[in-house]
Amino acid sequence: MDERLNCVGALAVELRPGTRARAAVLGQIAAGELAGLMARDLAKFAARVSELDLAVIAGLFDPVELLRPGYPLHAELSRLLALAPGGGQPQIVAFGAQAGELPAPLRPDPQHGDGALRLVPFLLRGEREVIAEVGGQLEEVLLETGMAGADTALLAQEKFGAVVEHARYLTGHDLAAMTAMQYEHAGLGPVWPLIEAALLRPGDEIWLDAPPEPLARYRDGEVRIALFDPEGWAEAGLAPDTVGSGQWPRAFERFQMRQRQLGAVLDAHGIAVSYVHCARGCDVRAALRE
Repeated sequence: MDERLNCVGALAVELRPGTRARAAVLGQIAAGELAGLMARDLAKFAARVSELDLAVIAGLFDPVELLRPGYPLHAELSRLLALAPGGGQPQIVAFGAQAGELPAPLRPDPQHGDGALRLVPFLLRGEREVIAEVGGQLEEVLLETGMAGADTALLAQEKFGAVVEHARYLTGHDLAAMTAMQYEHAGLGPVWPLIEAALLRPGDEIWLDAPPEPLARYRDGEVRIALFDPEGWAEAGLAPDTVGSGQWPRAFERFQMRQRQLGAVLDAHGIAVSYVHCARGCDVRAALRE
């Protein structure tokens, strides 16, 4: 995806806690209505939005579906928008369901359909100079003042069959920052640097090396996690200092649960995960580098 020609973001729809949308995707007519209102809203934050193409996927996605290496949903939007016929004038392209389904590359995954924060992805495309100006303006204002119009929120509520608490616009960077904060509050902060590297700096080498957290290394699109037996775990210094010898079996079980939790989060973000068995006496860090 040529970032110089694209500006990516999402309409974030926050559902009332304990509720779920009746529809994960909209039909083509409703999709066009929603995209038109989104174009109007975005032009209020950056006037030159009207000079750009806007593409919208009229479906509700979880943040993990957008925050994946290569940003595949937005990359597919960019590809399809480049193929759309047009007369050289800015256009609004909405991708809605046919026979109740979106094309497979644009389809929300029902496995991630239970969250309260749902996202309608959008992409702006146009001349480099205009994209740079619009992108800068959206980065400055959306996180603080990017509320959707009341009629936009009401249309989303009606068409998706959801009880909407708030509807606001986010850039891709806003979404990453918000997700990092949510992970920190949920006790998942240690895994975020690995995800951030996969999203923004895929050539970096990043370690999670903060006992008693699992030991993991990101490099070349993959996270390698050290897998221990109890003796190797103790030798590696990952057991909490406050754990007595009689409590070790339960503490090791909690450590393994934490490994599975972090591995599941990485997998949800589309990041490859592999486990490297490290027995007692193993040079753990060397094993993760192999």
